[in-house]
Amino acid sequence: MIDVDELVRIVFSGLSPLVIERVAEQGELILIQARTPLGIVACPGCGAPSQRVHGYHERVVADVPVDARRVVLRVRVRRLVCPTRGCRQTCREQVPGVLERCQRRTSRLAGQIGAVVRELAGRAGARLLSALTVLISRHTALRILLGLPPSPRPTPRVLGVDDFALRRSRQYATVLIDAETHERVDVLPGRRADTLEAWLRGHRGVKIVCRDSPATYAEAIRRALPDAVQVADRWHLWHNLAEAVVKEVAAHSVCWAKAGPPPRDGPQAATTRERWQQIHALLDEGVGLLECARRLNLSLNTVKRHRTRRLVRAPKYRLTLVDPYREHLRRRREQNPAIPVLHLFHEIKTRATPAA
Repeated sequence: MIDVDELVRIVFSGLSPLVIERVAEQGELILIQARTPLGIVACPGCGAPSQRVHGYHERVVADVPVDARRVVLRVRVRRLVCPTRGCRQTCREQVPGVLERCQRRTSRLAGQIGAVVRELAGRAGARLLSALTVLISRHTALRILLGLPPSPRPTPRVLGVDDFALRRSRQYATVLIDAETHERVDVLPGRRADTLEAWLRGHRGVKIVCRDSPATYAEAIRRALPDAVQVADRWHLWHNLAEAVVKEVAAHSVCWAKAGPPPRDGPQAATTRERWQQIHALLDEGVGLLECARRLNLSLNTVKRHRTRRLVRAPKYRLTLVDPYREHLRRRREQNPAIPVLHLFHEIKTRATPAA
């Protein structure tokens, strides 16, 4: 015979606010029959105490699994009459901490599901919960995830600000990152200065702002936090430096291309040169881009690319220390394709070292 009091104390301690009347085992299911305790309940509308019962209602909710079996809780709750004139006529009693309004799960089961879907989201969360004998679909997991309140985050000391594209060239947003913990703090719609300024005015604890180069964010930070230090993050520094170097080198590509050996001509280079000459010959005659594409049977993007493209390109090959020994290396590889690279290195090193 099952000792209900001992069972509640050990296994169903989370249901202690209820009065458990019966626990039945039905194969893969454990059924618990319970009721709410008899007592005075405050009206949720006006707060007036009431004990007058208008009727009863049975709620069926799921609880945390026990022994790898699902637990179903059938609770008989009272519908009470409100004594205040003009307030609601009747109200159904709730059990805070166990039964929440319009929920099909107990509070502790909902907390466990929320903790899983917060980490794994929809499909993965549903798979893990099914292994824990909690059967929900991925759509239910996503609805639970969207219904979770956002966890409170302290104001970061070092804030990272950057924009990202929701739809490239059409819709953008601003992401705020805690630069010390690398956690997302907030996502702001758009990338306007007033939006970021309003957020910063509500979070005065920011001391350092790590941002991108656009002046929009800089102006917002100066207006909202004039004492905050603005710095550029490492990625944008290297990215902007690389872009500047590429532009500078490309601007002088004709000069330093003449200093090296001429580029090797191949079928692809010859085709590109011929296509470039044909396109520019038609453009010099005043032919439009679309007409050039039709006459030469090319795409419009190809014609546009060749219009702004320089014919003289930087050579793909540059002089190296191995150039004087290329014939020797090619001959040795033809004689013995399996010769180790280290042996070839020692051979050319011996040839480079003058005899004593």
